[in-house]
Amino acid sequence: MEIKSAVFVISNTDIQRCPQDGRPEYAFIGRSNVGKSSLINMLTQKPKLAMTSSTPGKTLLINHFLVNNQWYLVDLPGYGYAKRGAKERERLQQIIESYILGREQMTNLFLLIDCRHEPLEIDLSFIEWLGENEVPFSIVLTKADKLGTQRLKENVKAYLTKLSEQWEELPPYFITSAEKKVGRDEILDYIDQINKSLKG
Repeated sequence: MEIKSAVFVISNTDIQRCPQDGRPEYAFIGRSNVGKSSLINMLTQKPKLAMTSSTPGKTLLINHFLVNNQWYLVDLPGYGYAKRGAKERERLQQIIESYILGREQMTNLFLLIDCRHEPLEIDLSFIEWLGENEVPFSIVLTKADKLGTQRLKENVKAYLTKLSEQWEELPPYFITSAEKKVGRDEILDYIDQINKSLKG
């Protein structure tokens, strides 16, 4: 898929105020500092579309970007940022859950995971929650350029092995590097396939 246009449409915390035109939505979520903004900017080839920040947990809103006038890329708040107060964490969780469970237009959720780390409990329980609620999702392993080829293979294998303890059939997964533009075509082709199947 070629990206011809990607424009910011709206930010809010209330799914009632999200766009109502029925276009499919592909949402991106992950723990704070997993490289979500960088990945979105890499996919759309617009370096400043999603604001990147060295301070984790900057995205506190549901952000809609219209791509090719056909589908929405949705940037969701990160989860599990420890420095937030309990009240704010709860509010964020509410925003995330209301979108994921209540938004009919959400066609697929891309869950971003930093491939440099061992499987973390917070990610595994989030994956389990997605499964329990039958949310269609894929896993995006980010920051692949930060590891050597062998280590990357080992980490990916360890992750998939851990997931197969819970899952009979593993969700689709993509290995990416925003810096080296790795995984861009694969993710966009996947979105394209889903869009075509929706039309069919």
